[in-house]
Amino acid sequence: MGNQTYNRTLKPYAQKLRREMTPEEQHLWYQFLKPQGIKAKRQQIIRTFIVDFYIPSAKIIIEIDGSQHYEQEAQIRDHERDAALEQLGILVLRYSNSDINQRFRDVCMDILLHVEQRKNFRQITGI
Repeated sequence: MGNQTYNRTLKPYAQKLRREMTPEEQHLWYQFLKPQGIKAKRQQIIRTFIVDFYIPSAKIIIEIDGSQHYEQEAQIRDHERDAALEQLGILVLRYSNSDINQRFRDVCMDILLHVEQRKNFRQITGI
C-alpha cells in the first residue's frame, strides 16, 4: 500500500493481533487461505483501519466478525468503515464466527468466487 494509506502508529497493535488471531481467523488462515496459495496479508493496516485479511491482487478484505459486531454501535462503525474502504476500490467481505464454524466450505467457496471475479475484472479493465 502506498504511504498515504498506511498508519505506522497502528503497527504494534496489528502485530499483536497477528500473534493472537482468534480461532476462526486461524481456521480460515491455516485451513484455507495459506494452503490455497491465496496471497493474503493478515491484520493489514489500511489508512486508519486494521483489517483481518487483505488480498491485494483482488482488492478484497475479509473480516471475521465476533458477537461484538452485532451491537448497534459496532454495526454503525463497521458500515462507515466498509464505506471508506470501498471508496478505495476495495471489496469488504464479512463472515461471522458461526459462518466459519458451521459453514466453512461455503465461506471458502464464496471467497474464491469473489477473488476470481475481482481478478478477472481487474485484468479486463486494468483497474
